[in-house]
Amino acid sequence: MLSLSADIAQQDVDLQIINGQGNDDILHGHELMQFAEAVARRDNTALQTSRNALLEAAGSQVLVDAAAVAGNFQRMVRIADATGIPVDGLMNALSGSITEELDLHRFASAQHTPQQNTLQKLVGVPVRFLLQRVVRAGKR
Repeated sequence: MLSLSADIAQQDVDLQIINGQGNDDILHGHELMQFAEAVARRDNTALQTSRNALLEAAGSQVLVDAAAVAGNFQRMVRIADATGIPVDGLMNALSGSITEELDLHRFASAQHTPQQNTLQKLVGVPVRFLLQRVVRAGKR
């Protein structure tokens, strides 16, 4: 949804920063990325290492804030998984290209997210375009 929000606001957003490209432009970006990656991969060894590195580089307040954000996202994913909330066809059509571009299927939390089918790939582009126009028109 970040990509769609950026499109609607007519702002350029480099989504590859999520994968660690361009972290030099963000204060403590490398340490934050390592921490987030360790949490998402559920890698306890990497989590301990990244937690210590983030604490040393940025201090306890940044570490606590990062842990709170990560915990909130983990909570939402677990609730969605536990209740069986499916990704509907339209959402899959809108987000599938970004999921592929960022290789989000590499995370354990994506195990229940269906792959985009050919129809969803074809429908996603025009639906995204129309949705942008509708939201922009509503903001006027």
